[in-house]
Amino acid sequence: METIHIYHTNDIHSHLENWPRIELFLKQRKTHHQKHEEEILLFDIGDFIDRWHPYSEATKGKGNIQLLNMCEYNAITIGNNEGVNLPYDDLDHLYDNAQFDIIAANFYKKNQVYPSWVKPYKIYPTKNGTRIGVVGVTANFAHLYELLGWELTDPIMELKKWLPILKEQSDIIICLSHLGKEDDEKIASEFQEIDVILGAHTHHYFENGRLVGETLLGAAGKYGYFVGHITLKLNEQKQINEKEAILYDVKELPEAPNEQEQVQSYLRLGKELLSLKVTTLQEPLFSDPFMVSNFSSLLCSTLKEWCKSDIAMINAGLLLGPLSGEVTEYDLLTVCPHPINPCVVELTGREFKKILTETQDENLQHKQIKGLGFRGDVLGIFVYEGIRIQDGRMFINGKPLEMEAKYTLALPDMFTFGHFFKEVLLSKHKTYFLPEFLRDLLKWKLQQMS
Repeated sequence: METIHIYHTNDIHSHLENWPRIELFLKQRKTHHQKHEEEILLFDIGDFIDRWHPYSEATKGKGNIQLLNMCEYNAITIGNNEGVNLPYDDLDHLYDNAQFDIIAANFYKKNQVYPSWVKPYKIYPTKNGTRIGVVGVTANFAHLYELLGWELTDPIMELKKWLPILKEQSDIIICLSHLGKEDDEKIASEFQEIDVILGAHTHHYFENGRLVGETLLGAAGKYGYFVGHITLKLNEQKQINEKEAILYDVKELPEAPNEQEQVQSYLRLGKELLSLKVTTLQEPLFSDPFMVSNFSSLLCSTLKEWCKSDIAMINAGLLLGPLSGEVTEYDLLTVCPHPINPCVVELTGREFKKILTETQDENLQHKQIKGLGFRGDVLGIFVYEGIRIQDGRMFINGKPLEMEAKYTLALPDMFTFGHFFKEVLLSKHKTYFLPEFLRDLLKWKLQQMS
């Protein structure tokens, strides 16, 4: 009889306030299992990095990799927060000092060549000779990855390609999936040779796992609120006799020594590394989610200028505070932490008027948003550039709006992912500007002004 323990984390999103406790727990569990001569494997299922945190922003994620190294993770798969929120060279060198495997079968450089740091799968042999095959797949945002210089393929197609090879070489198969709950359930139904799927991306969690057929699904929510633990018990023929999944609630785990000091040290180091001066403001920039301010107007006009569009639109809730006096990179991150890129869509005058009407809805303006890259609280009112309304008539850059004429609208990419203005935007071609975030545009404009 052999017992294998698998611990898994996902979607931490640089919520390092929970990390000291997780780190202590994982190290203690490793010591415990090794003492009892039990196998232990440790996996992260992506979106460990999020550039809202000063430490992650300042180190372009490399600081996060050191944290994974210190816990002795065996392998990770990448999430979209690693994949599409870092410029090409930063991602290409993110794992230079990683002491774990990066497993992502559908992640390629151009011409379908794997980067030197990626493996499609890996076999981990136990002391008893059991072969644990691990394959990884990540969310297929093919268009965004292509804009950055990468090539993503269909994850299901890659599983069809690699699973027969894994089946020959493995006794147990584990899939690290940064695809989301629904996709994981489909994979479990279609690929019954997979024993365990460790999930992520949709921030779901299973307190005791979920069985789909004979496949056990595990998922640990988000932000380091939970750590997942799968236990596999094998018979002499290396077949699974028992499998169970549990979650540990991190707030109920033992407190780490100097926990708060450690959490503050990540913030402090990030702030120091981001202390580079951007500009000195002569006049303060004020923000208010429910008023047009000089700051929201500046961001909106900058978006229009950067994208060279006819009109621009932002939500005032993107700006989380004011700026005054000397402005550093840390200040820009604090007021605009979102991994949100500029986007342009072409609309008719009639379509734009429809969107404009929807933005006047107070329920929308007071909507609290989590996800889509938004790291604020409430959407706020909408602010426009290139539009003037006079005596009930609308003018675009001084000319009357024509219902059938075509106009280019620049807006934050979060509005183009199928959750807002669906009637108009869902079917439209979108032009995304990567790798720049909105705060990069602000930096460009503030330096230009000074």
